[in-house]
Amino acid sequence: MITRLNHPDFDRWATQVRNTGGCRQPIHLRGKVDHYDQATGQLLHRYATRHEPDGILRLPCKTRRASRCPACAETYRADTYQLIRAGLIGGKGVPETVTGHPTLFVTLTAPSFGTVHTRREKNGKVQPCHARRNTPTCPHGRAMTCTTRHSKDDPRLGEPLCPDCYDYTGSVLFNALAPLLWKRFADAVRRHLAKHAGLPLKELRHHLTLSFAKVAEYQRRGVVHFHAVIRLDSSDGPAFPPPAWATADALTHAIQHATKAVSATAPAYEDQPERVLRWGAQLDVRPITLDGDLTEQAVAGYIAKYATKAAECVGTLDRRINPLDDLDAFNLRNHAHRLIATCMHLGTLPDLAELRLADWAHMLGFRGHFSTRSRRYSTTLGELRAARERFVQTEEITHGRLPLFDEDTILVISEWEYAGKGYSAGDQLLAAALTRTPMAMPQQAGTNRL
Repeated sequence: MITRLNHPDFDRWATQVRNTGGCRQPIHLRGKVDHYDQATGQLLHRYATRHEPDGILRLPCKTRRASRCPACAETYRADTYQLIRAGLIGGKGVPETVTGHPTLFVTLTAPSFGTVHTRREKNGKVQPCHARRNTPTCPHGRAMTCTTRHSKDDPRLGEPLCPDCYDYTGSVLFNALAPLLWKRFADAVRRHLAKHAGLPLKELRHHLTLSFAKVAEYQRRGVVHFHAVIRLDSSDGPAFPPPAWATADALTHAIQHATKAVSATAPAYEDQPERVLRWGAQLDVRPITLDGDLTEQAVAGYIAKYATKAAECVGTLDRRINPLDDLDAFNLRNHAHRLIATCMHLGTLPDLAELRLADWAHMLGFRGHFSTRSRRYSTTLGELRAARERFVQTEEITHGRLPLFDEDTILVISEWEYAGKGYSAGDQLLAAALTRTPMAMPQQAGTNRL
């Protein structure tokens, strides 16, 4: 750390660190960018990393996982917030008239796979977990009762009262089939709306567009459920309202019907028959308003928050697990350990090979995208990032750090190679001080030279 602080290129290194926005594990690139005049072949400008500290350029990792890099995850969260909110009130290419379209906030849950420790509140008072008068016991001799009033950070939340009774196989298979359940759910909503309007399904797209944005959230017990914004638009997209018959009530009935109607079948394996999995009985459907309890800001913030999370709340890992890894060495909670072990075991069975459970064991079987949107819901994350890059480029040109070229007459040739990622221990302390990222460090660590 002292060597870095006293190096002649410290100021440039510090600038690179700040430009990553506080990324914990920046990507190291080595290479160059040349700008040539297409007509004459003259080299007009060259950027090369050989002049940079350590001969590399540091770029943010851009992960969405807050457990890996809070700074990059915050950028992802903010972009997701803007994407969701634009689909509710307009902006980013979406007309403001979209506020008049029927729009609902929907939560689809998983079924029960066994009794788990939970936290309940009534009138602001925490209730006992599972208080039962007769204290029944399970086949394994464990009392299926718990009178504890759990705190919000109690590590027992989500743990089964009897791990031997808990259906770990069902939990893993539900996670694996949850993306298929969502697809069939969306298709069923469209079919019900077409029936409501007296239209053949193939004609619905000429009258109505079902737009949505959703995010997957892990419950503490280790299964996913989905939060979704679902909106009805004209066949031409959000610029025009849907037909008069496409009301919020019609959409509510379609969602309620589809939740009960769809299912997904897990293949038979070994001596186990096929298994039909459905959504849980709990379904929450609420309209989104510009004022009240469920505003567009609350919904966008809620969905954006979970877009940066994964299965960390269950106690699992945030990286892939190798089949040769020793799970006991990871110090996992017993519940997470058994869920992962179930994925690893089922992943070895030929009949379940297409579910790729071993590859997604760290996600407890879930292999879908955490945050998805339909094509016409609003803008895209790519468009938001491109706008940010254009802004940065304009600032660089304005301040003279980049030359102003006519893009139509310039040939750009780039050569890059991966050179590693992250910081050394000393650099990590300095980077945290420079960007004020939360991190335990000595008080004297700062930006002043030693």
